[in-house]
Amino acid sequence: MMAWAQVENQYQRRSDLILNLAETVKGYSTHEQDAFGQIIEARANATKTNINIDKLNTEGLQEYDVKQSELTHAFARLIMVVESYPDLKANENFIMLQGQIEGTENRISFERKRFNESVKGYNTYRRRFPRNIAALILDFRKYDYFEAIPESDTKPNVNFNKQ
Repeated sequence: MMAWAQVENQYQRRSDLILNLAETVKGYSTHEQDAFGQIIEARANATKTNINIDKLNTEGLQEYDVKQSELTHAFARLIMVVESYPDLKANENFIMLQGQIEGTENRISFERKRFNESVKGYNTYRRRFPRNIAALILDFRKYDYFEAIPESDTKPNVNFNKQ
């Protein structure tokens, strides 16, 4: 389903931006290796979890969301590290990445909503007569909506401008 590809695309963008942000922070801090290791590990887990059309069901979507949530938690730990470095908050590259991550979080929400709208349209279409007969014969299955796990409902706070 093409709509799901856009959801994955935005999560990949977020993952890349978080890694770039971690590298920027790493330049300011050499003794925070634990936080960087957690980001790298969570990103690796998040990016290797892909959903093909056969796993586009509740279990597959929840598994995907759990991996993304792990990356969000690692990112939150990185945010705590950043609070210790006032000079970093003024770094031009850091500010740019911060803005891109904020925008990407909004894109993720939009694409997840669009995916659910596509699923609703498809499921409604295949249930109507006479398409429901063809769907039954050709085994056009019902798709599940993307429902985020409770922990992923809140976006990470990426506002580093408070001093």
